[in-house]
Amino acid sequence: MAADTKLTEDSRELLFRADQHRWIHQGTWLGEPVLNLPQDMFALQEIIFRTRPEYIIEIGVAWGGSLLFYSTLLEVLGGGEVIGVDIFIPDDLKERLNSHGTLSERIHLINGSSVEQTTVDKVKAITGGSRKTMVLLDSNHTHEHVYKELQLYAPFVEKGYYLICGDTIVEDIPEQIYRDRPWGPGNNPKTALNAFMKETNRFEVDSELENKLLFSCNPGGYLRCIED
Repeated sequence: MAADTKLTEDSRELLFRADQHRWIHQGTWLGEPVLNLPQDMFALQEIIFRTRPEYIIEIGVAWGGSLLFYSTLLEVLGGGEVIGVDIFIPDDLKERLNSHGTLSERIHLINGSSVEQTTVDKVKAITGGSRKTMVLLDSNHTHEHVYKELQLYAPFVEKGYYLICGDTIVEDIPEQIYRDRPWGPGNNPKTALNAFMKETNRFEVDSELENKLLFSCNPGGYLRCIED
């Protein structure tokens, strides 16, 4: 399927057209918006099932649905906690995230910039030195910001675990249909990831996982750690 270039082109065109209708904004988990494609969420589920991380660190909480999704999986699988980092976590969202019993008990919220050392230190304090983590970067999508996040959070991941750089698809979206954002083609997670990958041999793209997705907001962004 991945070798069918016409199918790949058609799927990208469909994704771009659907994005104009906020396709990825319409899914929820336990009533909270997820802001991600179902295919990507299933890919994350596969990674979590295979690797059984002790911690899942999500940079960019948004509306909280993905935190509940990860917590649900960890509840089923047994063990593991979720850390959500964002510069803005409204009180009403905190209340809703804290209303899910044992699922809520697994969730730690950190209100602060992901690239400030104080925030990184708070994450370290929660993980307690464990590097059996899955890290997801999905906050400010400018090149500079994502590049800093890659440098700061890659050390949290040990061999066999995953670092996911979100919304690399931004590089491929035609400028004429892209929404007004501080990032866009030429200045986005994919350009930051390309720069980061030139500087490290610790990660490789899990192309086997990506090749079966067809639709994804994170092409080239599913990184498996292959060297401690």
